[in-house]
Amino acid sequence: MGKIDINSDIGESFGVYQLGMDEEILQYVSSVNIACGWHGGDPMVMKKTVELAVKHGVEIGAHPGLPDLMGFGRRVMNITSEEAKAYMMYQIGALKAFVEAADATMQHVKPHGALYNMAAKDRTLSLAIAEAVKVVDPDLVLVGLSSSYLVEAGEEVGLKVAREVFADRAYSRDGSLVPRSEKGAMIEDEDLAVRRVVRMIKEDKVKAITGEDITLRGDTICVHGDNKKALEFVKKIRAALEKEEIQIAPIKDNLLIP
Repeated sequence: MGKIDINSDIGESFGVYQLGMDEEILQYVSSVNIACGWHGGDPMVMKKTVELAVKHGVEIGAHPGLPDLMGFGRRVMNITSEEAKAYMMYQIGALKAFVEAADATMQHVKPHGALYNMAAKDRTLSLAIAEAVKVVDPDLVLVGLSSSYLVEAGEEVGLKVAREVFADRAYSRDGSLVPRSEKGAMIEDEDLAVRRVVRMIKEDKVKAITGEDITLRGDTICVHGDNKKALEFVKKIRAALEKEEIQIAPIKDNLLIP
């Protein structure tokens, strides 16, 4: 019997704009990535979301992104390593204040959107991100795309890392995520998503959008909170994993973090 973490990106509402089904999703996941105010979220949403995570006993991670609220952090920006490091420190620190005020601890950091995908293929950017996480708190786990530069950078600077796989995203043959702008990028069939997840965990394999099998090892599975079928996905995925006797446990338990 193995272990796997299920995570979801939440806390992405801001002002009068409501996104996702945060409280419903919290009942089925073991870790959450909370927006830090740049691609989504705001101080009131951050505070409320942290408190909800604590209420449900779910581990908390920061979800820092690019300063692009209008584009939801999904547009590529040309930033320097120095800027990337400062952006990360600023956002992680902001969420950390709310976490500590709730008498809780932060488990991990997972970059959001374009920043996550840029770092997966850019070693220099990945190192800047990893260094920022270590400066803020060396006990934080860095979450990155499986087999990406971000995972390598975290290991290089001495952080614990968690390799992430996706339940509701299609993969290219090189292990990167298919851009959302392309047809078939999102997996909308719940049963297909479940089958893919179980196979990724049990066999470390997934079928790329081009048809061939690729190898991906995962410590945590992401179900996007803004996906219109997110709640159905996470319910079915959790039930299927439990049927396969795969234990749902937060990242810190999977990685045997003291």
